[in-house]
Amino acid sequence: MSKYLDRAKQLRAIAVPHYNCGQSVVLPFAEEAGLTEAQAMGICANFGGGLKRAAACGAITGGLVVLGLFGIDDPGAYYRALREKHDGLLDCADLLRRNKELGGEKKPHCDALVYECVELVERLLREQGKIA
Repeated sequence: MSKYLDRAKQLRAIAVPHYNCGQSVVLPFAEEAGLTEAQAMGICANFGGGLKRAAACGAITGGLVVLGLFGIDDPGAYYRALREKHDGLLDCADLLRRNKELGGEKKPHCDALVYECVELVERLLREQGKIA
């Protein structure tokens, strides 16, 4: 397991303070991207709950932030991988609805999306030579 995924799992296991899905994706990469933990927390403060509006998934949005911080401004591969795995769904409300229809619970679903986004971002950053 990678240090990024390990850190994301640690964050998602903490109840207080709560780390939203976006924060849980960005924080593992923050230091290498030149951000303090406080900066990363602030940048992603409104990402939870689908940008607090059941809109774009905060974990997916967090992944976009990380890619941007490392200079990747074409997230096509990121989007393709996520759309393929989630039947084209990228919005929080749609993803949660689909999960519920399949009998899933919210927290494990959101945790899994965080971990998926962290792993995907890590893979893309490695492929682009942005991290070792």
